[in-house]
Formats: sequence, structure tokens, C-alpha cells
Amino acid sequence: MLLPTLRQLQYLKLLVEHGSFSRAAEAAHVTQPTLSAGIQELERVIGAPVVDRARSGVILTAAGQEAASRAEAILAQAEDLVQSARGAGEPLAGRFRLGVIPTIAPFLLPAALPQLRQRFPKLRLFLREDLTGRLVAALKAGALDAALIALPYDLAGLHYAHVSDDELLAALPADHPLASLKRISPETMGGDDLILLEDGHCLRDHALAACGLEPPKAAADENFAATSLPTLVQMVGSGLGVSFLPAMAVKAGLAEAAHIAVRPLQADHPSREIVVAWRAGSSRGIEGRLLAETLRAA
Repeated sequence: MLLPTLRQLQYLKLLVEHGSFSRAAEAAHVTQPTLSAGIQELERVIGAPVVDRARSGVILTAAGQEAASRAEAILAQAEDLVQSARGAGEPLAGRFRLGVIPTIAPFLLPAALPQLRQRFPKLRLFLREDLTGRLVAALKAGALDAALIALPYDLAGLHYAHVSDDELLAALPADHPLASLKRISPETMGGDDLILLEDGHCLRDHALAACGLEPPKAAADENFAATSLPTLVQMVGSGLGVSFLPAMAVKAGLAEAAHIAVRPLQADHPSREIVVAWRAGSSRGIEGRLLAETLRAA
């Protein structure tokens, strides 16, 4: 039985990503007729059209959607095979694509990267900072080798190794009445002045879940949310409200220049778990565990 080639599947993947034959051909470094012929041959092999060629661009058929989904997985496994062979006997050598969420990257990586370079001098680390959902999707698609993220989060289809537990702390304006307390009860933080990171940041969900709080209900003309931890700190320091900060960020000095008070929470295990995650079945599992081990020591 004639089977699709990896090249044909790669053409289909690029066609989906770029939405046109010309841009996909440019990304594949081939001419448009070459890419078009590859797609036509793929259609002959599977016995069904995979794309409808419309003026507005490329539209996948039902068979094309199924083929594109399977092509992504097959290409990821093929790349795993190559990387595994190249790195046999020498893990964390060569290219390694690591995703990191923005509430971890600036606080853990400055101390960890020098140790990684020292321990694995042949490692060529490529970093991508993004929100957890997009990093997990990239992992499953084979666009990343591993990701440094925080739990709890749905990691179906992924494996992971523990790095550390990161305590969540209360952050208040320095002159806030609660700032006089040594420990803060989470219930006192759940009022209208609670400020969180915007939707999509898993730290928002971690803080609410750890403290048993509901998301704040903003008024119709108000929607206070921060896009980053530095912005969140400035908002709290300006007296706009109270919030939660990860101990990792506080230890790195994030709150030092702001007019805020940071206090422990009076709750059971108010923390998030930092992990290195990789795709289940990936040959990167050994390297993911080595990476987690190095980060634990940082």
C-alpha cells in the first residue's frame, strides 16, 4: 500500500499554518508548483481531496482536517526520532525548545540559565515565553520540546517532573489596614478591591483556588486586571487594591521598589507547583527530568 511521505505531510502542515499555497511554498523553500504537486500526490494517496482552493484562501475538507491532525502528530514523532538519535548518550546537547510562562521566566531563569550552560555546554536553548494554554498546545503539536509551567493545570497527554512548590503571598498597599497583621486570612482579600492578572494567566486561577475565592465581579464601567506581575505590583502600590504574588517573584526583588506590604496567607498550602512538562511518548522525557533536576538546584 502506498503511504504519504513526510514531505507531503509537511507541505500540508505548512499549508494549514500559512493559509495559502504561495506562503506555504515560501516557508518550505520550494516553488509553488512543487508544493501544489506534493499536495495533489497526497490527495491521490489517501483517495480524497484535502483542500478546497477558494479565492479567500485554503479551506480544509473533512478529510483534510483529519489528515492535518494526524500529520502534526506523525511529524512530531519523526522529529523526536531524529533528536533522540542525535542526542543518544549525550542528553541536552544541541537544540532544545523550552516554553516558559511569564510568571516564572524572569524570576527563575536568571539563576538557572548559567547553571544549565555550565552543566550542558553543548545545549542550544531556544526560549518561548507565553501563556500556559498556548505552551501546552505547542507541546502537543511538537513545536516545543518541554515547557516550564505551573500546576494545577490539565496536562492530559503530557508527562512532567517536579521543580518546586511556589508559595502564594498576600500583597497590599503599605498603608492598608491589613498590613499590620503578620498573616492574612484569604477571606479578607476577596472584596471588590481584589486585583488579579487578566484571564489566561494560570496564576489567577491558582490564587483563587488556593484561597477558595470567587473571581471579583467588576462594575460595568470597571475591569481592573493586570497584564503582568510588574504591572500588578504597581497597581497595588498605587492603592488600587490588594492581590497575590508568588514567593518566587518576591524573592527575586519584584516588590522591593513598590509601596506595598507582602504577608503570608493563613491557609492550607496556598501554593502552585512548578514543573517541567513534555509530550507523553516523547524521547525528550529524560532531558525533561534532567532539566527539572537542574532547575531545582538553581
